[in-house]
Amino acid sequence: MSEAGPARGIVVAHGALAQGLVDAVQQIAGTNEDILTPLSNQGLSPDVLVARIRDRLGPGPTIIFTDLPSGSCGFAARRLTRELPGVAVVCGTNLAVLLEFVFHREEPISELVARLLAKGRASICCAPAELETNAYRSVPGR
Repeated sequence: MSEAGPARGIVVAHGALAQGLVDAVQQIAGTNEDILTPLSNQGLSPDVLVARIRDRLGPGPTIIFTDLPSGSCGFAARRLTRELPGVAVVCGTNLAVLLEFVFHREEPISELVARLLAKGRASICCAPAELETNAYRSVPGR
């Protein structure tokens, strides 16, 4: 995969989560369907899931977003990174991460992935803030 052009994303998740996340991003950001592609693992064997992800890879840089780092979605996505240089995986994705991706997808993949990880970590919080202990705090001052 070359670094030419803005990155595309594939959201791979359990059940209807991938479609729901992509729908929410499109509603909030007004994006078209070519930026993020949803894929459910429902009813797919590990090999078929890998093949379906591979079928959705296009030219240029691609980030595969998964719901969990383990399980069939995470394993399939990470398997492709061993086979295809230029494909990155972001596990534990959320709506904040996907919106950040849409608005900054022209950045080089190495910078974009670092940005997405920081956004994802920063977007997890609780109320009241006193429930969050310093031992688990990833965002200072929250």
